Amino acid sequence: MSAPDPAAFIRANTAVGAAPLVPEIALHLASEVVPLWQATEADLARTGLPPPFWAFAWAGGQALARYLLDHPSVVAGKRVLDFAAGSGLAGIAAARAGAARVEAAEVDRFAAAAIGLNAALNGVALEVVEDDLVGIANPGWDLVLAGDVCYERPMAESVETWLKTLAAKGTEVLLGDPGRSYLPKAGLERVIAYSVKTSRELEDTDVRNAVVWRIGG
Repeated sequence: MSAPDPAAFIRANTAVGAAPLVPEIALHLASEVVPLWQATEADLARTGLPPPFWAFAWAGGQALARYLLDHPSVVAGKRVLDFAAGSGLAGIAAARAGAARVEAAEVDRFAAAAIGLNAALNGVALEVVEDDLVGIANPGWDLVLAGDVCYERPMAESVETWLKTLAAKGTEVLLGDPGRSYLPKAGLERVIAYSVKTSRELEDTDVRNAVVWRIGG
């Protein structure tokens, strides 16, 4: 079986909707985890694929997006990286809030396609980077956004080290997180918190308290 076209797959397996906390941004979203996951495996003729994180608006990303839209001075005129961007929600919010340039980084080609489709839905331009950026030196970002990156220990630890290194060299780093197990225990400044409606298919509760943190240098 030939590999499916990511954009066509996304259009066929999602519907255009909006995240509860950020209703002004349209996204290609899935309504249920399992059917989309099964469809992914069937279409790719593979097993053991990770869940399609790009098809859901996670609580940390919603918090980042809401904060940027409500406080455009944080991002206006800046070069921004939306790291592990998923749907691209935070990056789209940054672009709508007046960022000069937004890069959205994802290693999953379906996520990369979803970011492009979602950006087009909202009439903004995001530069999609299909690469693992962890550990690289800052090429010129003024602000780095990282939502929901602390759910697995190996990723959380490597990302924490990298983000703290960027912050120590003068980059502003904002982390959106609803209290994941591997959230850093130190070096964070609480910026704002939001109550975010969630699905029990994704979380263990109907509402998560999602916090925007600033990583100290």
